[in-house]
Amino acid sequence: MTTDLPDYYFRIRENGATVFRVDTENRQRRIDLDQIAVVNLNKGEIKPHGDTELSEADLAAIGDWMTRRSALLAMRDIDDIHRAVDYLNITTQWVQSKATDAQLDEVTDALLLAMHDLRTVLVRKKADRLPD
Repeated sequence: MTTDLPDYYFRIRENGATVFRVDTENRQRRIDLDQIAVVNLNKGEIKPHGDTELSEADLAAIGDWMTRRSALLAMRDIDDIHRAVDYLNITTQWVQSKATDAQLDEVTDALLLAMHDLRTVLVRKKADRLPD
C-alpha cells in the first residue's frame, strides 16, 4: 500500500457518503478511520458525526468531494441514457432478426407501454422547450 494516503476517506452510500479522517499517526502505525460526518448529496447536507466539530479544512474537503461526486453521477446518468439508446437499437435488431414468436409474446406489451410512456414524456418536454 502506498505511504501517501489521503487525509479523508469517503465510503459511498446510496445518497452520499460517510466521511472518515484517515489517521496513520499512532504508535502502531496502523491506519485508523475516524468517522467525522455523513453527507447527503440529494439534500446537500453535511452532518457532523457525534460530537465532532468540522474544521474549515474538513468542510472544504467534503465540499470538494461533493462537487466531484455530483459531476461524476451526472456524467453516469447521461452515459446510462446513451446506453439505453444503444439497447433500443440492439432490441430492434433482435426483434427483426432473432426473436421467436414466444419471445415476442413475452415482451411486446411491456416494451410498447414503456416506449409509449417514454415517447409521451419526450414529446411533452420537447414542446416545453420550443420558443413561443
